[in-house]
Amino acid sequence: MAIGLSNMAPSVAPTSATLLPTERKTRLAYHFVGIGGCGMSGLAQMLHRRGYRITGSDARASVVTDNLARLGIAVRIGPGSGLLPGGLDAVVASAAVPQDDPDLTLARQQGLRVLKYAQMLGEISTGYETLAVAGTHGKSTTSGWLAYGLHHAGREPNFVVGAEVIQLGAGSGAGRGEHLVVEACEYDRSFLNLQPRAAAILNVEPDHLDYYRDLPEIVDAFGAFAARVDHQGLVVVPAADPNAVQAAACATARTESFSLTGPADWQPGRLSFENGHGCFDVLCRGQSLGRVKLSLPGRHNVANALAVAALARHVGLDDPALCAALESFAGVGRRLMFKAVLRGITLLDDYAHHPTEIQVTLEAVRQKYRPRCLWCVFQPHQHSRTRALLQEFAGSFRHADVVLLSDIYFVRDTEASRREITAAMLAERIAAQGGRASYLGDFARIADLLAAQAQDGDVIITMGAGDVGKLADELVARLGRDR
Repeated sequence: MAIGLSNMAPSVAPTSATLLPTERKTRLAYHFVGIGGCGMSGLAQMLHRRGYRITGSDARASVVTDNLARLGIAVRIGPGSGLLPGGLDAVVASAAVPQDDPDLTLARQQGLRVLKYAQMLGEISTGYETLAVAGTHGKSTTSGWLAYGLHHAGREPNFVVGAEVIQLGAGSGAGRGEHLVVEACEYDRSFLNLQPRAAAILNVEPDHLDYYRDLPEIVDAFGAFAARVDHQGLVVVPAADPNAVQAAACATARTESFSLTGPADWQPGRLSFENGHGCFDVLCRGQSLGRVKLSLPGRHNVANALAVAALARHVGLDDPALCAALESFAGVGRRLMFKAVLRGITLLDDYAHHPTEIQVTLEAVRQKYRPRCLWCVFQPHQHSRTRALLQEFAGSFRHADVVLLSDIYFVRDTEASRREITAAMLAERIAAQGGRASYLGDFARIADLLAAQAQDGDVIITMGAGDVGKLADELVARLGRDR
């Protein structure tokens, strides 16, 4: 059952069992610099619902900052001004905010604690039984799924997820339960601030190569994360991913594996697909816990479901509740999000920005919708990522009929890296591998082309971690007007 944001906060103050020691004496005040980021906004909302005084700032306005303002969180838009609210206990900074930001400089001058988002999340998590979901991709969906499963079973979890959990109405929630479900990000080794009771490592692949030197260093970081899981806890890992298996070997906790095809503790028995949706027996060491049909399409979501099942059973969900949660979960925001059907054209929006994500998402779209023509509008995210994984990106669009590329979304990169790679180069690589790709640059040109050429039976998916979602909304308005 969907619930509104107002319903996520307890009707009375939380019991002391759910509060950190510092919370029991006073309500603290935090200012979030870069509050528009996925994790930052989620943590800010969770603390706001706890009754903390939360303010924030961000370089640009977005749907996220608009939503925060509607919740009653004061957000200042624009470059750091060196002005902070009074009475603060600490300033929390996004990893993307430079250390010489005027707000951070002033905070240090005033003697305030300055914490990275990950440090703040780590401090908060010590007051809960933390369940952490890590991996190169799939962690928003899987952590959101786990949070929903615990909520569906009446456990009233706390959660901080990097996307809106559709049926919970937010990307974060403050419940009365003992568990905190968190999306554990590897960038800047953020997840090493957590001390999870149980965790999943969904996959380990090259990414964030603006921070990590190479894949071995990434594997080492995931290994350090696995080692932080409580020795009486659990680490869930894909049996077919050698990098994830290597990382999980560093854990002192018990490990359980999942696999779609090979030997593992968790498997999908009698797996079949109906219009892209997985139907299978949930097998735990060969024993069926029940048969489910997922609401989310794609083989990758069968794997995500097995990881959720392993963590949910570890914290005591019974088999009927576990299977019910697997079946009824509707997903998280901007993950194969249905926007509209206009003029017979289906419009979707997705956050995929890594080659593997792109490939599995487009495959799921083709299986579910069987389009006459599948148009993929891709906004590459970061010049450094595009350059480092150029060949992998070029090969990831094989399930699309036409790829339309916008300019690369510029974030966290240097001007030098911006000059080294362009979206036009990616279009050339896709074409060299036999794909049909065009670089159009700005969203207006892409909207013009799609409005003129897309036809009844086509599917258009906008894809990327930047602001390409604005184009999805523009296409809904544009095609709606043209009817």
